[in-house]
Amino acid sequence: MSEPVKPQPSKRSSGGAVPGILKGLATTARTLARPTHTAEYPDVAPHLPPRSRGVIALLEENCTSCMLCARECPDWCIYIDSHKETIPATTPGGRDRQRNVLDRFAIDFSLCMYCGICIEVCPFDALHWSPEFEYSELDIRDLLHEKDRLGQWMPTVPPPPALDEHAAEPAEIAATNKPARAARTPAARPARPTRVTPAPEAEA
Repeated sequence: MSEPVKPQPSKRSSGGAVPGILKGLATTARTLARPTHTAEYPDVAPHLPPRSRGVIALLEENCTSCMLCARECPDWCIYIDSHKETIPATTPGGRDRQRNVLDRFAIDFSLCMYCGICIEVCPFDALHWSPEFEYSELDIRDLLHEKDRLGQWMPTVPPPPALDEHAAEPAEIAATNKPARAARTPAARPARPTRVTPAPEAEA
């Protein structure tokens, strides 16, 4: 039986390994000279954009329990309970008023998809974005934040950006700075001329 012929390495394959290694070493040398972009989290805090969506903060005194945020939430992760209180009239003969009192406001962040619809539809600016994101929990049930914990995120809400100097003045500020109207006094109406009816002529 004839012995199997061993394949001999070609000159092309053996000669191409050395330039490949040299190219890899050159790439490594160029990378070593560049500054690193690795963020050493959590030792170094990351630099977040100004409009980062971290957690939703609640300003409780602005909430009127209108339920708009809960109705518009696509995940149904907002829970609101409230009751009505009667405010007695402040003037004699006035009517009593009713207002909604917030009992519970909770957001389940295990269901929230951070779309921001609840913040956009709130007519009284009770919900705000906070860039804080370090609120992970070992138990998923702890991601249900009640109104007390949602209110603790308010100090971390960044201030709104300044308006463009060429932008139009907001309607709210324009209405506040508008001078009050002068009291209108009713103008005196001119007296109507008396109508004189001629007397009938006597027959001759």
